[in-house]
Amino acid sequence: MVPIKSLDRRRVRSNFAAHASDYDQYANVQKHVAHRLAEEFSDYQLQEGPILDIGTGTGLLAAELSSRFSHQAILVMDHAHSMTRTALHRLPSAWACDGDARHLPIAKEVLAAVVSSSVYQWVESLPTAFSDVARVLKPDGLFAVALFGEQTLHELRSSHRAAVSSCGQMRLSHAQSFPTLDEVSEALGGSGLTVERLQSWMEIEYHQDVPQLLRRLKQIGAANAAVDRPRGLASRQIVEEMIRSYEERHRTEKGVPASYEVLLAIARKGG
Repeated sequence: MVPIKSLDRRRVRSNFAAHASDYDQYANVQKHVAHRLAEEFSDYQLQEGPILDIGTGTGLLAAELSSRFSHQAILVMDHAHSMTRTALHRLPSAWACDGDARHLPIAKEVLAAVVSSSVYQWVESLPTAFSDVARVLKPDGLFAVALFGEQTLHELRSSHRAAVSSCGQMRLSHAQSFPTLDEVSEALGGSGLTVERLQSWMEIEYHQDVPQLLRRLKQIGAANAAVDRPRGLASRQIVEEMIRSYEERHRTEKGVPASYEVLLAIARKGG
């Protein structure tokens, strides 16, 4: 498995913490993904025990699951404290804690299910993280996860590369790298979980122009957090060339598209 580039965990946390109050206003794709994951997961019967929502954000997924699985306790968890507080405000009946998806602050084999939406693309080692999910699940427990895959924001990535090349400069890629469907499947299997459902699809969001897209990404905290990220997006020359390239290559009658490849998996821990 090719690892996701090393991330600055403090930057990831601060990116999202800074936008807890207005996240739902701008995160349209993320909201749709959470709803789709809740619908897919609702096909399953759960044993007794809590459901943990990893990277709960504003608690949208947790709230949907609470209404669908009203007999289950819900535990919301985020590494950004302001997000955890926002989720608890949405769902006051939930349990809550701060925590990192890489190392869950949960005892062994206590959860009926673990869910997570739009989080694990920010985790460097999926095999390690998924193994920790398996650790906290009861035998026959379920893990439902949706994350963004390698084709996410391919328009932005290719336009930036073209701009760098056109300007004759050597710069690191500004775009975050994300996993493939095969890598997610391998990581789940390697953790001892049996995949029961695995799928991918594309979500496309349209914007008035490229600057609006860049502002939207910043407003939901989805800024690049790679340790080796460039300082700033680029020089003004590269920014202008990137915008020109993006417009020329990708604009449609609906506006400037931003594509998100969504990977969804549901896996079970053996009894």
